[in-house]
Amino acid sequence: MEYILSKKYDTPELQALIMGPNPVKLEEELLRGSHIPAGAVVCDLGSGTGLTSVFMAKEYGFTVYAADLWSDPDENRRFFRRMGLHDEQIIPVKADATAMPFEREFFDAVVSTDSYNYFGRDPEYLDAKLAPFVKSGGYIYIALTGMKKDRHDALPEELLLSWTPEQLDYIHDADYWRGIMSRSTETELLELSEMESNEEVWADWLRQDNEYAAGDRRAMEAGGGKYLNFIKIVLRKK
Repeated sequence: MEYILSKKYDTPELQALIMGPNPVKLEEELLRGSHIPAGAVVCDLGSGTGLTSVFMAKEYGFTVYAADLWSDPDENRRFFRRMGLHDEQIIPVKADATAMPFEREFFDAVVSTDSYNYFGRDPEYLDAKLAPFVKSGGYIYIALTGMKKDRHDALPEELLLSWTPEQLDYIHDADYWRGIMSRSTETELLELSEMESNEEVWADWLRQDNEYAAGDRRAMEAGGGKYLNFIKIVLRKK
């Protein structure tokens, strides 16, 4: 696809902040035609360095809570200010996705880009730990790394060049995630589909000069990408 909004985030300074396949491009595809209105209060769940949070605040006009367990809120706040955003537009929060520090029904929407598979594989998570914080009629948008078809019984050697079987257990196919989402009684599944984004978002990541990107190159240069995709999930709170 053509990433119209993401182009301005392709600078070396901003690309150095990505922590995996380009999350801004993934988020642009995820939110294409979204039901979330400008001015909505949105949780960026698993926001990392906050680049996706900046993208949502600047390009969509959301009030964004950048929620992440591992990033430093003070460092993220300084970054947000450098990007020209006011403190009222974007709020960094140190938060565990399994113990959210917010009032019930606080958010109009939750957006999670390439992080949900780390905490959302528990079938009870969605209804017990996430949906309570979304208003009735609100939305949950998820983009996550997937497999085109689960291969955990015989993991491809190409993937094992970069990741252990334990690490690959975070990655599953669309049928797996449909099974997880279908158990929810608090949300309605509106869409679950394979995303167009794959080669380009991986290429952006593999160009980065850090040890994690270098480690991932081994699998991808050996052809491991042919087993992988990204999966889009859209839910509405009942």
